Amino acid sequence: MNMEALFDKWCKKLRISPQWDVKLELVQDPAWRKTGDFKIDPDDRKAVLLLNASNPKQENMEEVIVHELMHIKMYPLDQVCESLITSTFEEDSPARNFAYSQFFSNLEATVEEMTKCFLLEFGENKELSYGRCRLMKSFDELYDGLQKIE
Repeated sequence: MNMEALFDKWCKKLRISPQWDVKLELVQDPAWRKTGDFKIDPDDRKAVLLLNASNPKQENMEEVIVHELMHIKMYPLDQVCESLITSTFEEDSPARNFAYSQFFSNLEATVEEMTKCFLLEFGENKELSYGRCRLMKSFDELYDGLQKIE
């Protein structure tokens, strides 16, 4: 199945359309570092899903499509949480930085977990991507230089 067909399938499966007008745009720029992203106009309920067609970091582009569409699905909650953080904490304060860090970390983890569930149930390609793992330190590297506790 090609990217456009996968995109259409998942927009319907996740009930993104017809509430949102979303289009797929393939990015051909080799300097673009992301695998997927989106631009959104929440007032007009329009979004452009950007996919890296030149050098994606993930092997399963269907997984990337589902992940990015999940962000659109979660966008209202995302905005409420972000507004709460910005209205509660002073700019550049440790508390605000901590709240932002925790919020975005948990948002990504939640979106990725939902993506895996939908992909494993309804995906054409059920193989999860491990491309980001190549960039991570190994388990042993994480503990290099730490003193043993006795």
